Amino acid sequence: MITPECDDAQLTRGHKLFAGTSEFMLGVKEMSQIPSSDLPEVAFAGRSNVGKSSLLNALTGRKRLARTSNTPGRTREINFFLINKQMTLADLPGYGYARVSKKEVAGWTRLIEQYLAGRAELRRCCLLIDARHGLKESDRTAMKLMDQAAQNYQIVLTKCDKVKPGPLEKLIGKTSEELAKHGAAHPVIMKTSSFKVFGMAELRAELAGLVA
Repeated sequence: MITPECDDAQLTRGHKLFAGTSEFMLGVKEMSQIPSSDLPEVAFAGRSNVGKSSLLNALTGRKRLARTSNTPGRTREINFFLINKQMTLADLPGYGYARVSKKEVAGWTRLIEQYLAGRAELRRCCLLIDARHGLKESDRTAMKLMDQAAQNYQIVLTKCDKVKPGPLEKLIGKTSEELAKHGAAHPVIMKTSSFKVFGMAELRAELAGLVA
């Protein structure tokens, strides 16, 4: 299923949530450093250089909330952001590529596994997929990990402005078929472009629906 049509009430709720304050809280490298919270939390995961930081900036309307870089693997810890004092966003380290030691990559992987399995506040994980490339084996590994953790996750396609409508819809159909085989996967696929600020209103509405 592709990005659904949102009614005015949903769009307004999403706009109000993300029009408020957005601030960096902290970055952590160990589970013991993550503070407890009574706020709903949404995590953002994806391959290195998939555009997580750019998406977070576009989503919140803040140009420098999350640091962007052309160097894959720059995010080396879980970064937490407080959204309008109503929701927390967690930016996870990118997977699939990094110019660091295998030991450090193993450390990030272990942290992500512990976080997904042990974070009670986590309502959903947005799994970002580059629309130019579709699902890769590293993405499927991440999906398997979230299935095992019984962690609800949703595909968010990035860089959709770089793909023509026909191939994009074909990719969405193929991805939907694959998602149907995964118990923890949300059936709705979101289409976005941080560069064109496309799909942000719908994604804001989707996430605002997780705030009780």
